[in-house]
Amino acid sequence: MITERILKSELAAKVITPAQAAAFFKDKMVVASSGFTKAGDSKAVLTALAERAKLDPLKVTLITGASLGHGTDGILADAHAISLRLPFQVDTIMRRAINSGEVLFIDQHLGETANLLKANNFPKIDIAILEAICIEQDGSIVPTTSVGNSASFAALADKIIIEINTEIPFSLKGVHDIFSPGDYPDRREIPIVNAASRIGQGTIPLDTDKIIGIVFTNIKDSPADIAPQDEVTAVIARHIVDFFTTEVEKGNLTNSLLPLQAGIGKVANAVLRGFLESDFEGLTMYSEVLQDSTFDLLDSGKMTFASGSSITVSSDYYEHIFNDFSIYKDKIVLRPQDISNAAEVIRRLGVIAINTALECDIYGNVNSTHIAGTNMMNGIGGSGDFARNSYLSIFVTQSVAKNETISRIVPMVSHVDHTEHDVDIIVTEHGLADLRGLAPRQRAEVIIEHCAHPDYKAELKSYFDRACARGGHTPHLLEEAFSWYTSLRQHGTMKPVSAEKVEFGA
Repeated sequence: MITERILKSELAAKVITPAQAAAFFKDKMVVASSGFTKAGDSKAVLTALAERAKLDPLKVTLITGASLGHGTDGILADAHAISLRLPFQVDTIMRRAINSGEVLFIDQHLGETANLLKANNFPKIDIAILEAICIEQDGSIVPTTSVGNSASFAALADKIIIEINTEIPFSLKGVHDIFSPGDYPDRREIPIVNAASRIGQGTIPLDTDKIIGIVFTNIKDSPADIAPQDEVTAVIARHIVDFFTTEVEKGNLTNSLLPLQAGIGKVANAVLRGFLESDFEGLTMYSEVLQDSTFDLLDSGKMTFASGSSITVSSDYYEHIFNDFSIYKDKIVLRPQDISNAAEVIRRLGVIAINTALECDIYGNVNSTHIAGTNMMNGIGGSGDFARNSYLSIFVTQSVAKNETISRIVPMVSHVDHTEHDVDIIVTEHGLADLRGLAPRQRAEVIIEHCAHPDYKAELKSYFDRACARGGHTPHLLEEAFSWYTSLRQHGTMKPVSAEKVEFGA
């Protein structure tokens, strides 16, 4: 096994155990790990580091591509092994540590991390942990199910630990496209002209003198948590498909649309699956994460090619895809995230971006990250990279949450991730608001009419009408703008609470 996975024979002597690898880490180190939305992440060394931290306390800064799988973030947080985390996470335990202030968190556009590291805006990486299928004879590594920031970590880290995952089949070799535009001021253009463009090489180059250990694993990626489609998400998908159908009829788009990007999760998967029953064909994707729905579209023939930075799928799809990956070999490419999320490419290709909002306000500002303006959920991820630069920026959300006690359409969002200037379309199960070419007052009317839940529509109209009476280009009643959150905190609902109910503690 060692000889077929380590083709540079002199490196075989560097094979060690996860516990031996964990011994290399010291307090206050900056540690980087491969991994993008639970795919291609460190599955042994970071866990061993957490175990060591329980016995020999230390804290490190942890940088990844995106989220880690197998509860690794939570394991590290439980061991109090993390002082600073960036740029994205999805773990409940880590989230609790972040919101308590124990772990500092930098929520960052995923397309920017590599550039900030290269520009020395962060301390130098002491150790990088990179998952690989194998080490080639020239010392380069073949990534596994994600690329993320691994190429940048390999170039910038002082020392490197390789995790060779024998669970990943050799058939994945050749799907990666590793390219670096270089550093400022000599940065090159990124010559991607369509989703299927291949511009780099299939392996990540690295200086083998940096390798301090090689750890073998045989662990699958964590499965994606994809809830089944329900009627609400199905309706949202139909609204979007109907919108695209109208755009084709107007001559604004062709039947192949433009390259699609979709965020992770139930709603995004439902939206993409909505294309299965449509008349669209010849679809392509230029995105970050290739999910279950991506492979549904590829299998159906509706989609011809998908470009991403990771493959993150459910258990059933994992078996289906990797049992015979050869059928997808010429239909998929995995790129570094500073390429998959590059503004230059997104704008050139005219990507149609579909991302999820936690809440939207009546003027089109979107909150993707913070609960009630304070508590971090997961992070902005790549939604900002795409929203700002796409041909069409679409945000989807269910109109209410928590048994209708929370409205997702509010007078003013409690935290702004995407301003009204970067949002073209908002969709809920109640309808679609096309905000293109509309002034703020017009946007408010369209959003309230088409996207708000009936239980909250009258209150939103009242707020807007009274704000307009006071005046302003973007009318607001600042003394009331966040009152819905106050009501939620005090009474458990954003719905109006009568004075009688308040008096009797209802």
